[in-house]
Amino acid sequence: MASTTESFFAPSNAPNSHTDNPNPYSLSSMTSAQHYWSIAHDLTSASPPLEPHNYGIKHDMGSVGVQHKQKMEVCRHVLRKIGEDHTFESLYMIDAIQRLGIDNYFQEEIGAILHGHYVKYVAHGGDCGHELHKVALRFRLLRQQGYYVPADIFNNFKGKEGKFNKELAEDINGLMALYEASQLNIEDEDILDEAGKFSEQQLNARVRHLDESQVRVVGNTLRHPYHKSLARFMAKSFFGNFQQINGWPNDLELLAKMDFNMVQSMHQKEIAQISKWWADLGLSKELKFARNQPLKWYICSMVCLTDPDMSDERVELTKPISLIYIIDDIFDVYGTIEELTLFTEAVNKWDFAALEQLPEYMKICFKALYDITNEISNKIHQKHGWNPIDALRKTWASLCNAFLVEAKWFASGHSPKSDEYLENAVISSGVHVVLVHTFFLLGQRVTKETEDLVDNIPGIISSPATILRLWDDLGSAMDESQEGRDGSYIDYYVKEHQGCSIKEAREKVVSMIADAWKRLNKECLSPNPFPAAFTKASLNIARMFILAVTIDLLLNPFGPKLGGFRILTQGAGIGNGM
Repeated sequence: MASTTESFFAPSNAPNSHTDNPNPYSLSSMTSAQHYWSIAHDLTSASPPLEPHNYGIKHDMGSVGVQHKQKMEVCRHVLRKIGEDHTFESLYMIDAIQRLGIDNYFQEEIGAILHGHYVKYVAHGGDCGHELHKVALRFRLLRQQGYYVPADIFNNFKGKEGKFNKELAEDINGLMALYEASQLNIEDEDILDEAGKFSEQQLNARVRHLDESQVRVVGNTLRHPYHKSLARFMAKSFFGNFQQINGWPNDLELLAKMDFNMVQSMHQKEIAQISKWWADLGLSKELKFARNQPLKWYICSMVCLTDPDMSDERVELTKPISLIYIIDDIFDVYGTIEELTLFTEAVNKWDFAALEQLPEYMKICFKALYDITNEISNKIHQKHGWNPIDALRKTWASLCNAFLVEAKWFASGHSPKSDEYLENAVISSGVHVVLVHTFFLLGQRVTKETEDLVDNIPGIISSPATILRLWDDLGSAMDESQEGRDGSYIDYYVKEHQGCSIKEAREKVVSMIADAWKRLNKECLSPNPFPAAFTKASLNIARMFILAVTIDLLLNPFGPKLGGFRILTQGAGIGNGM
């Protein structure tokens, strides 16, 4: 199950570097050495209409905090004023706020403005207009907010032959907005599939005619469309990209820089908490064979829960993530099949009595799992009034069951069918363990019905798990620090389909990832039974592979280990300030 990350997209941004390839950001231009990770592996080697909520950073930073609050109120006033008439400028400002990663402070205003746009232009059948940039941006922002907007509004940009008008090739901003909008497609929306291909082709064709700054913006759009990227990690690349409209872009950028430094301080405190917890736990001393990477595990939770006010939740989520890694190591490289079978039985029974025949290291691991799960359940019960212990126990049992299936396949030399492998691999990715813990830690809309839903791994959990597992399988399933090797969907698919080439299998996997994104996009539309914060966490998990791409684009001249980790921590607000 383990993997490393390597370069995926060509890193050069110079305009001349794109003239040799007419489609420099296409799949065919990706490097062949693609390495991605599942939730249980090496991260750093390398919604429905939002509910009103006032987010705030808990840590007081004196004068910086005061300036941050003052600037936030200035921006809030401007946003409310601009949003009164539901003009395009209000959409443009919302887009800027989201891209700078500070939208958590303006959820109420953003929700009100987008609701007004939905009522005016969609619900009552208003004229959406004929300017591609405006129509596509409104479409994307509303769908991101959970509103269903029919994709046929883009038929207005087609000619008599049913193809997108060639005149659109000159509208760079419109094409970028169309490409961004196409990322929110759901199943059976052929027009958005066509829109994505058309806009990508036209933008790639125009690259050679653009200046260096324009090439950079187009490249960022094609490599990192907003919907499939982590805004806080990409915010720096958008500084200075916005046209000056009434001066508010400067205010937003100043707020974003202040916020970056404040959040950075908070992350550093969280890392100190995790480091102390991990040292006190003592597993790194007791289990010498297992990985000892608490900062990497923390970054997983930081990616999942990005809002500043979720500090406690990030710290608590890091704990089960660390156990996924430790248990994965036991199954992958250390335990015998007999020991692993007994360990899995103990986890299923959740009973110390079942540990008698196990070696000492497994007893130590089970005790840590048992104690940490109970501690987290008690904290959730005290804070939210709901004890999730039964649901959390089930997630650990299902994870170990899936790990055991893979261990038996490897030990016996059995090659499962590709679909059989993927069904199990979605569970062994560990994504459901992370998201089930996340759901209860957030404590919103927790009922018997929603608990039953998460128990059964709904699409909002299985889709991001599928996306990460398949991205991981596009590369190598071998971790240089481990002796074990898992199969991959591509390996099993080629064995199952005689005459199928690796290239064809990879193309199929890319198509399957696109289909999983469509299912996830549909799960995020309103109505759905889960709160907006959980929907966002699920999307962030699916976006994690983009983080590897972001790191790799910035590695030079550092190696994939040192450079990627440095960029990752700084981009997230852990390293040096802005």
